[in-house]
Amino acid sequence: MMEMPPLQFVQTNGIRMGFYEAGPKTDKPPMVLCHGWPELAFSWRHQIKALSEAGIRVIAPDQRGYGATDRPEPVEAYDIEHLTADLVGLLDHLQIDKAIFVGHDWGGFVVWQMPLRHPDRVAGVVGINTPHTNRAWADPIELLRKRFGDKMYIVQFQDPAHEPDRIFGSRVEETFDAFMRKPARRPDAAAEEVVAGVGASPRLNLAFPQMIANYDAKHDPRTPILSPEEKQVFVDAFTKTGFTGGINWYRNMSRNWQRSEGLDHTVRVPSLMIMAENDAVLPPSSADGMDKLIPDLEKYLVRDSGHWTQQEKPEEVSAKLIEWRRRRFG
Repeated sequence: MMEMPPLQFVQTNGIRMGFYEAGPKTDKPPMVLCHGWPELAFSWRHQIKALSEAGIRVIAPDQRGYGATDRPEPVEAYDIEHLTADLVGLLDHLQIDKAIFVGHDWGGFVVWQMPLRHPDRVAGVVGINTPHTNRAWADPIELLRKRFGDKMYIVQFQDPAHEPDRIFGSRVEETFDAFMRKPARRPDAAAEEVVAGVGASPRLNLAFPQMIANYDAKHDPRTPILSPEEKQVFVDAFTKTGFTGGINWYRNMSRNWQRSEGLDHTVRVPSLMIMAENDAVLPPSSADGMDKLIPDLEKYLVRDSGHWTQQEKPEEVSAKLIEWRRRRFG
């Protein structure tokens, strides 16, 4: 794959995980890059190159359910306890004591949970677009249903018949054609509340399965962020694996919420929140109030970027990661 180091494998937490590693093995603490949905370690190709060339050790896994990594059958195998333990096992395999965990989209949810559940393995955390929030006052799926309706994609993803999985799986190229674009200009809508990290306006149509089912790239005026060759990497991977593994992460949101009762949500490591000005689902306003939960928090706004920030503005994201890492960790 373009600009990617060799694919390696590790047995961790009952699965075989594929990962990529670059930069000097003597560098400490390394940075572990965690992708979102529907993405891959390949989403970090620009940062892997830039960070390793800057002398930083960097590790990017295909996470559970994605790409070169195993896809267990049980839905419960994708809860937050499994996802965080996978990363601990990766560190164990590489004989790494502590790492800085960097996460985008769903990867952001995972990395913010690392210092809560495995504090002795975490040197720092960087969230890209995804805020850290306190435990919701009610089941997040019910809150999302109440706010956005039954067609909201996360609510639809709870469907036990896997209809959304089938829609995406039958239109893989259209999925990446539609998602991986710069957003259309839109008037700012302040988030009313953040539920499970989602800070979108209730007026936004988030019925992604139906959008993909009816999508035709010929009528889409937005600018693609992937070259044809880059898009093909995603299309080939998801044609092979399908989408169920990644969607199963969403199917554990109620379970994660139930099992997090009593968990202290304070993050006690140096943290950086990188926000994207034009992300409609995870807008900068969704990060309001994070400083109450994270005493050592820095925020940085990437202007003129939509949701796929590390791919839309790769040089700026990489430069900020390098600058923050050097300033805070040497």
